[in-house]
Amino acid sequence: MRLINPLIILKILSTILLIETVAFLFCLPVTLIYNETADPFLWSALVTISISVIFYLISKNSDIRTASIRDGYIIVSAAWLILSAIGTLPYLFSGTINSFTDAFFESASGFTTTGSSVIPDVEALPFSILFYRSLTHWVGGLGIIVLVVVILPAFRFTGYHLFSLESSMKEKILPKTRSIGYRLLYIYLGLTITEIIFLVIGDMNLFESICHTFGTVATGGFSTRNSSIGAYSSYSQYIIMIFMFLSGISYVVYYWLFKLNLRKVKQNEEIWFYFATALIAGAVASFILISKTDRTFEVAFREGFFQVISIITTTGFKSSDYLLWPVPGILLIFFLLFTGACTGSTTGNIKMARHLLVLRNIKYVFIKITHSNAIYQIKLNRNVLSSNTNISIITFVVFYLFIFIAGTIFITITGMDPVTSASAVASSMGNIGPGLGSIGPVYNYAHLPDLGKMMLSFLMILGRLEIFTIFILFTRSFWKV
Repeated sequence: MRLINPLIILKILSTILLIETVAFLFCLPVTLIYNETADPFLWSALVTISISVIFYLISKNSDIRTASIRDGYIIVSAAWLILSAIGTLPYLFSGTINSFTDAFFESASGFTTTGSSVIPDVEALPFSILFYRSLTHWVGGLGIIVLVVVILPAFRFTGYHLFSLESSMKEKILPKTRSIGYRLLYIYLGLTITEIIFLVIGDMNLFESICHTFGTVATGGFSTRNSSIGAYSSYSQYIIMIFMFLSGISYVVYYWLFKLNLRKVKQNEEIWFYFATALIAGAVASFILISKTDRTFEVAFREGFFQVISIITTTGFKSSDYLLWPVPGILLIFFLLFTGACTGSTTGNIKMARHLLVLRNIKYVFIKITHSNAIYQIKLNRNVLSSNTNISIITFVVFYLFIFIAGTIFITITGMDPVTSASAVASSMGNIGPGLGSIGPVYNYAHLPDLGKMMLSFLMILGRLEIFTIFILFTRSFWKV
């Protein structure tokens, strides 16, 4: 019995590299429209397709149907590492970014839909590179939906049955994984096209509309302007705010809406918890701005809700500098760095379902303290959670916070102040983008030491893959037959 199947791994990675090649070629029309050199993307495509062909020739006789759970973990982890590494090529070939460390950071930030940047002046970038940066968001966002909703449940990864409604998507929605993927793609495309149309109606041109839509639907956050969404009208801010919120909803819910199965939507407790959290946090932020600043009601409402939704959905777009908010508002932003929207969406972070279950576990503890003989079952979507699933969720949250603390210590040791270090780690793990301190909404990550940038790049990928997916590769049990 083989522990892993290297040929199967190479075969799937060759397909992923082929998709990345197509992404490079997708940038060529932009170079023609704006009369820019196509060389960076042609060379990137040539290098990538060469590696893809080599992987395919080596593995062409392998049968993907024989892939094991171990193969799945390796494929998923290697995919984001390779996407990020190869994604550096356009930056390096164009001379936009000269350091591999910086290019890897920018690439990883794009594909993991984090939105952190090491580029001080994005408005000085060629149009083709601006388009490519946003495109990495869109590709990465689609990839994470397929990963969370299709691939991981198929590999029976503990805890993911929970987040696919009642059990695996393969069993409850459609019999074939490919069919699920197609329908998710249609929903993703539908949101993309709709937002582009609404933004074009406003003060954005078509190019800006496409780039910001890629960043919104994928909950990424790369912008074509240094001041992000703050450079545009209140209309554009409201449209992006709405689509950020919509992009934080699980694509499983969208599937049930598409099927007009409103009973399933109503039973999904995570989406209602998400609504409540965004509404309450947005109202609190707006109240703080109204009561402690001279902003008008409309400005305070728009600014408060925009930044809250941007952080909760891990998009990271900025409509204003929230570091200039009153202290309670800044504290609210910091706490929201650990939220995340719905599981099965393009968002990162801990996610609403886990927060909801943590609260129910806390309630269970208090019930047991006051009524030791009481029987209390922890449920989600009207289904009783098994003890193993419940423990795995609690373990995830504890492990997440442990990595946050360890990462903060590491970044602080590299020379950054504690506030910047803590927010940088929280932002990277949660795939958010901006933070506090010297990486606030009007700053960037360029001043961080290379060691810090590489650590944060790793944390972006770690957070994107839900932590366990990578860490399990370093356990003894994984490598035992």
